[in-house]
Amino acid sequence: MLFIVLVSIVATIGGFLFGFDSGVINGTVDGLQKTFNSNDIGTGFNVASMLLGCAVGAFTAGRLADIYGRKTLLLVTAVFFIISAWGSGVAGSSLEFIVYRILGGLAVGAASVMAPAYISEIAPARLRGRLSSIQQVAIITGLFAAFVSNYLLANFAGASTADFWMGFAAWRWMFWIELVPAVLFLIALLFIPESPRYLVLRKKNQQASDVLNRLYGAAQGQQKLLEIQQSLAGDRHQPKLADLLDKQTRKVRKIVWIGIGLAVFQQLVGINVVFYYGAVLWQAVGFSESDALLINIISGAVSIAACVITMYLIDKVGRKPFLMLGSIGMTVTLGCLVFAFMNADLDANGNLALGEMGAFALISANAYVFFFNLSWGPVMWVMLGEMFPNQIRGSGLAVAGLFQWGANFGITMTFPIMLTSIGLAGAYGFYTLCAAISVLFVAKYVYETKGKELEDMQG
Repeated sequence: MLFIVLVSIVATIGGFLFGFDSGVINGTVDGLQKTFNSNDIGTGFNVASMLLGCAVGAFTAGRLADIYGRKTLLLVTAVFFIISAWGSGVAGSSLEFIVYRILGGLAVGAASVMAPAYISEIAPARLRGRLSSIQQVAIITGLFAAFVSNYLLANFAGASTADFWMGFAAWRWMFWIELVPAVLFLIALLFIPESPRYLVLRKKNQQASDVLNRLYGAAQGQQKLLEIQQSLAGDRHQPKLADLLDKQTRKVRKIVWIGIGLAVFQQLVGINVVFYYGAVLWQAVGFSESDALLINIISGAVSIAACVITMYLIDKVGRKPFLMLGSIGMTVTLGCLVFAFMNADLDANGNLALGEMGAFALISANAYVFFFNLSWGPVMWVMLGEMFPNQIRGSGLAVAGLFQWGANFGITMTFPIMLTSIGLAGAYGFYTLCAAISVLFVAKYVYETKGKELEDMQG
């Protein structure tokens, strides 16, 4: 069991890098605007460009992992993280920066689907939710580490745009800090085994047997090998995208639509606006850059606390109750934020000034972050990693991942535009509506997967 936990932790370093790479951009927006002279749309694309890579990375990783293996894809992901972290910091133009960010996006997208899938395929059913939830804890820890790093570097330098060590601007060092965990991830991956379910899919039964014996012991390992083989006995062809279609109707399987719905709603509630634009958001309502970066740290700590709660309870309570609680909680707290923004005053420059509503907005924002990371944050990834049958897991993750990152790109790219056109209240009103709709989606379409073996998942 200790070996399974250690292997899971190694896989979740990819989640940490996912979070760090996603959150580091938060503190660099001012530096990017100043260095590359970008406008609102240009800044939005600099921030969101990584997400194009994420969509491609998530889609291709799911399919390539069925061909080359889960471990191999994670190794390639680690190399991409290293190249992107270095290149984003040395970029001399907006185009060069975007290229490196898209490369980092390929890594983030691949890690986002491969890490939970890998953990689901090596973990026993009774611990699968808990171990898969570590992925979200790692993502939020990565975000938190990026926020702390950004805050300290900006404070030491005086501002994110000021020169720091060796004459390079602080915002460049914000990217280079990521090299440390990226190199660690690459080295640690060399010591973990390949997914046994992938090995069976590739008809490498002896290798699968060896891995299962290491994970579960000889007796239980052989029993698990038999169960995996039996689950694939009726259809042993190599996985392909066409498997996502129902054989009788030739329509997309219902399980795939549910996966897409989970992936898209996780983004439509606007959580990544807080992560990517948190500093910009709070500066827009009157906080200084230093205060805004500190607020990000507080949000990161709240996120970790919520994820830890879910990690300990998800295998007892189940997946669906957490999703329902989160959807209702986010609807209420987002509504409170809309109320705060609608009742804010305008300063001399025409910008929102929260004034007496400041404390209410901060509490509401952190309550919203808490509800998201108690529910949709970790549970969506847990469910995507386990809900698909073995034959279509890679393809199902590929499609769901593509939609997840596509929605992420849309929300991130449109926020600066919404900010200047309909304001914060209008933008957050849209996210509130999506959270309310997600309540209905969970109630009608999402089914419970707690305690089920992967071999028992129906498509």
